[in-house]
Amino acid sequence: MTGSSFGQRFRVSTFGESHGGGVGVVVDGCPPRLVIDETTIQRDLDRRRPGQSRLVTQRDEDDRVEILSGVFEGRTLGTSIAMLVRNNDARSGAYDDVREIYRPSHADYTTEAKYGIRNWQGGGRASARETIGRVAAAALARQMLAQVAGVEVLGWVSSIGQVDADVDASTVTLDQVEADPTRCPDPGAAAEMAEAIARVREEGDSLGGIVTCVARSVPVGLGEPVFDKLEADLAKATMSLPAARGFEIGSGFASTQMTGRSHNDPFVPGPGGRPRTATNRSGGVQGGISNGEDIVIRVAFKPTATIFSEQQTVDHNNNAVTLAAKGRHDPCVLPRAVPMVEAMVLLVLADHWLRQQATDVL
Repeated sequence: MTGSSFGQRFRVSTFGESHGGGVGVVVDGCPPRLVIDETTIQRDLDRRRPGQSRLVTQRDEDDRVEILSGVFEGRTLGTSIAMLVRNNDARSGAYDDVREIYRPSHADYTTEAKYGIRNWQGGGRASARETIGRVAAAALARQMLAQVAGVEVLGWVSSIGQVDADVDASTVTLDQVEADPTRCPDPGAAAEMAEAIARVREEGDSLGGIVTCVARSVPVGLGEPVFDKLEADLAKATMSLPAARGFEIGSGFASTQMTGRSHNDPFVPGPGGRPRTATNRSGGVQGGISNGEDIVIRVAFKPTATIFSEQQTVDHNNNAVTLAAKGRHDPCVLPRAVPMVEAMVLLVLADHWLRQQATDVL
């Protein structure tokens, strides 16, 4: 099976289930002698972990990362890097009632139909807990890209439900994003989002929204037309995240309501003898190749499938049943989805940066 691996030159393979012994990742292709700060890996995992605020699931996991191989005295060896996070607070008994029931909009039915078996404790491989491995691997990619090219990747919550934020992608900072548990850097919108999440939690319901992500200082030339265009790989990467339902880059779907004259990004003389674009409706990618401008994407996430209101469904014998979920679940995935989106952008950029090194000639 190859569905648990991603990337060509910077390749990650995640493993583990949400209620198994642990989850983790093996990273192949990370160059040797990179300086690795383990606290940076843990910081990104802390941004993803459950229980970090009243807005998210209260599952109590520290998500402490263990680097098992590939790093010695703070530097990468050029060999496979294995990282593990152990599960300590699974409480699988909360899923006893759904052992033989297909939860609406979950992977229960499709997984069992495909494999003839499923782990009914939690979501198994379909759980967002699988993304721990992605975030850990991307923390390596983040450090590599910063060291070799000065790349910065930053995401934030730009909408939840009917609440939209007003954020300048060119100037927003990590401190602004992390200032509120919603991870929305617009204080007014953040307060409304928190109220909306609290309201649906009380009602036994859930909300969706959008994460926006910017990649700054991306070198010109990343992307491999025709099937591995940079935006195509970014779309595949982010759409592989649990609950992801839509992808846009640059002007996105709004471009369908524009004319070519109003949409085109005119070139202007830039520093260092390279042109720049006066606008960035392309979102930093043209013809599938990065053009040196900020890469700006948006990823839409559906409302959390697990809700505490009664729903109609069927069991594995196709009998109609009524289900009201139990356990600890996110009423809205958006605050914890931010580091996940960043992770997939980082993994794509790291992979394409390494691929470009093999393409460059003297």
